[in-house]
Amino acid sequence: MARPITAGVDGSEESLAALDWASREAVRRGLPLRVLHAWRYTASLATADRDTQHGWVSDGVTEAVRTVSERHPELAVSMDVVEGGPAVILADAAAESEMLVLGSRGHGAVVGFLLGSLAQQVIAETTRPVVLVRAGDRPAAEAAGRDVVVGQHGGPEDSAEVLRFAFETAAARGAAVRAVRAWTLPPVFAYSPGSLKLLDDAGGLEPFERKALTEALRPWRERFPHVPVAEHVEMGSAGQVLLSAAARAQLAVVGRRAHRSAVGAWIGSVAHGMLHHAECPVAVVPHA
Repeated sequence: MARPITAGVDGSEESLAALDWASREAVRRGLPLRVLHAWRYTASLATADRDTQHGWVSDGVTEAVRTVSERHPELAVSMDVVEGGPAVILADAAAESEMLVLGSRGHGAVVGFLLGSLAQQVIAETTRPVVLVRAGDRPAAEAAGRDVVVGQHGGPEDSAEVLRFAFETAAARGAAVRAVRAWTLPPVFAYSPGSLKLLDDAGGLEPFERKALTEALRPWRERFPHVPVAEHVEMGSAGQVLLSAAARAQLAVVGRRAHRSAVGAWIGSVAHGMLHHAECPVAVVPHA
């Protein structure tokens, strides 16, 4: 059975934009759509018992589903209203989905039932891609010839899942992929005889980085021969280089490795920066 694309909704403008994005992506990929709302009973509403509050929530989600079904009659849509902790509910739903799609305010916390560190927790806990969509997202951005921009680092295996997602998405949209690799000068103490030989063989630092990007892209070019690919190698901060490249993208794809500390999960500076500052939707894909 095909995994659905799951959209988390809470009635906010951002989450409805995410639902719209998820529905279009589900149609393109021929996948079912699951519409999910996580809620908590509010005892302070003395005039409304649990069943009444559940009814209010269900009515709102039903209306959103009705709108999607009218817009995409060929799409198989299901809905769930689940009571409990949002982080657990969303992470569990993501594990069963092709991807999880959520609304994002940008330049700050994720809205609705995802506030502050909770967004990072959901992204860090799931092994599936999570896409964050802003309220201003419009279908026209997908039809304007804009690229799917993806960040690549390390060797071919390090970013295989990130590149897979980018190429699959571009193929479904008839779009091009712009693969971005940023590099910086290493500190003197990082040099070793082995690394110096690799750099000499490649002809220097920048040619070495270009060769590394080409090698990482080779299997995906072969697998998706009809997807146009542009390679972008630039010296600078990975976050800034990727953010600049994504300025006119229809989607930015970035990898992440979750880091844990005493104060919670941290998804990495590049993913964190893209989620807060990119104008386009951002897909965060866990590394294998």
